[in-house]
Amino acid sequence: MKNSDILQSVMKEFRALAAIPRPSGHEKAVSDYLLTHLKEMGLMVVQDERNNIIADLPAAHGRENAPRVILQGHMDMVCVAAPGVAYEPLKDAIKLVEDGDVLRADGTSLGADDGIGVAVILHILRHLKDHGPVRAIFTVDEERGMTGAIHLDEKYLKDAQYLINCDSENLDELCVGSAGGVDLTFSRTLKLVAAAKEKAWRLSVGGLQGGHSGEEIGEGRANALRLLSLSLAAFSEAGVDFSLASLAGGKAKNAIASDATAIIVTAAPEEKLREVLMQEEQTFRRTYSVTEPALHLSLVEAPPADQVIAADDAANLLRILRLFHTGVYQMSAVTPGMVETSSNLGVVRMEGAEVDIVFYPRSSVEGKLFEFCRMAKDLAELTGFALHIGTLAPSWDEDKDNPLARVITEIFEQQQGKPMKVETIHAGLECGWFYRKNPQMKFVSVGVTTHDIHSPKESLELPTVAPLVELLSAALTKLAEQ
Repeated sequence: MKNSDILQSVMKEFRALAAIPRPSGHEKAVSDYLLTHLKEMGLMVVQDERNNIIADLPAAHGRENAPRVILQGHMDMVCVAAPGVAYEPLKDAIKLVEDGDVLRADGTSLGADDGIGVAVILHILRHLKDHGPVRAIFTVDEERGMTGAIHLDEKYLKDAQYLINCDSENLDELCVGSAGGVDLTFSRTLKLVAAAKEKAWRLSVGGLQGGHSGEEIGEGRANALRLLSLSLAAFSEAGVDFSLASLAGGKAKNAIASDATAIIVTAAPEEKLREVLMQEEQTFRRTYSVTEPALHLSLVEAPPADQVIAADDAANLLRILRLFHTGVYQMSAVTPGMVETSSNLGVVRMEGAEVDIVFYPRSSVEGKLFEFCRMAKDLAELTGFALHIGTLAPSWDEDKDNPLARVITEIFEQQQGKPMKVETIHAGLECGWFYRKNPQMKFVSVGVTTHDIHSPKESLELPTVAPLVELLSAALTKLAEQ
């Protein structure tokens, strides 16, 4: 097929996925679609109790004894919208915008992570020739907790020799290792008291890039929740007496918070508040002059507040936001230039008196994750919060010298006329869980080129779609000859 025909075919699959709301934890509709779609293609399909989809494409005639290869992607997506954009993730389709060679969404995340991987696999299943047995696995809930991969029956992995994950973000990079991670959620029922008869103000941090808390954590981007907590500290340091009525921000544990808002009640004059914020904004702009050119703080009068958070509880809430590490923690001693360990302050949610704070540490060294868990326990005890430690997602140890990697890098260089980079990434991939279930299998991860995933600026380079299809198709044919 010509590249233009391949792109058109893959985009048809992607548009169908974009029309189906599929935030993490709400994949039943897209899972049902894939079940029906794959059956109509003539494949043998299973939908498990978690709504994972497993589809088998029998080998071409004469290739029955070739090793089984798994193509794998996840069907859920991180759903975020730009400030002021009306978007209901459980109801609204993604509105696609083609701008020359770039595909993006109209004010929301695009869902190319990993909708484009799923679409590429669907195209390949329909058009592949001269192949051995191929299995497609589409998992749920990758972005939130990888529960689809965790609970996938190992029988779907035991009879395969190779797995190609299609969830990477650069066409010319082959991933052969990834970081692990763990959810840390601090929760508390706050004590609320009657608010003083003083003005209420809404303080907001906005204009930040946000982005993926693994792939972009090393780029020096600011976290809106951290900046908001520092701005409130500046009020106290300047002698401004205020009460905190609410605080919230962030969209997902694995997205760098790009906006955050607090409501405060104070008798301080507006001029004093703006003077403090102007100084903070200038400090932030100097600190993040390269990475956050659109950073801004805003202050507007808010409707009167009936209740505020008791002073001690508010102080402990802000302490957690300032004390728990956010950003790069340590660079790798093994791979120069790669982040080894980081943590992201992803979300603060408040409903009435209930507050949840979600941090997400990542590391390619499991022991560092245990350190963060111990740190979190101490901080929870000191501040009166309850701590929930989620399931620790394993890292996928770097494996550059495996036959699957060699096949793909050789084909890439033949097709593109340049070598393929072989890297380990500071982000979580489901390969870590699959490796636990079948450590004999060989793994790699590939993908088209995308930018700013997990943010409203997410985009996809359309000219990288057909080359990925051709790379994978050639690799499947080559592996069938073994």
